[in-house]
Amino acid sequence: MIAGHYATALVAHQKFPKGTLLFFLVASQFQDLFWFVFHYLGLETTTPSDVFDATIDTMSVSMMYSHHLLPQLFWAVVIFLIGKWLFKSTTIGLVALALFVGHIVLDFYSGHAHNVFGEDTQGVGLGLYATNAYLAILIEAVFIVVALAYYFREEVKAGIIRTGKNRAVIIGVFVYGIGFMLSVATVSFRDLLGLPEFDLGFNTTMPTIIFTYVAMTAVLYWAIPRTAKA
Repeated sequence: MIAGHYATALVAHQKFPKGTLLFFLVASQFQDLFWFVFHYLGLETTTPSDVFDATIDTMSVSMMYSHHLLPQLFWAVVIFLIGKWLFKSTTIGLVALALFVGHIVLDFYSGHAHNVFGEDTQGVGLGLYATNAYLAILIEAVFIVVALAYYFREEVKAGIIRTGKNRAVIIGVFVYGIGFMLSVATVSFRDLLGLPEFDLGFNTTMPTIIFTYVAMTAVLYWAIPRTAKA
């Protein structure tokens, strides 16, 4: 799950604004940020390396240190301590921890298969990305609709006014996230567009994924604060 995690960050920031939006966005994607780091350290490789060949259901993702259950117990403590230290607040630390745990729960239903620790250990999660990518995306989409409906409803109750354009930008981030997933669910861009085989000589899949995260984070960080009180 990608976009769905951001929805949890918006709700957290709405309820606990002291934590700052950027921090909660980072906390909601904490595991994935380490996936990026470990990929480039050679510890968690992601294939295929050519983004034009990549699909959700055929992507091979090693996430032993960032997403497997035992390491996540350690990362959970880390994100709690970061939140507590940055904001001098146990509450914010616990909210960050809740976002972290929420990431695990959401990935269980819509994400890659994970394990206790190592590929030979007990599986944790449905692994729908590999077995039924469209169902995984549907689960994420439904979750996003419910979370955003709640988020905007609570804003109205609090007297927060957003322009239709601003709200459309926020919703557009999540539509883009789901659209991105659908575009590569089971058919690669190479097959879809009839692209010839060519070798760029470097990994293009991970930079594309990272760009998607950065773009979604940046737009939300820009759009969410643009409100007025009724």
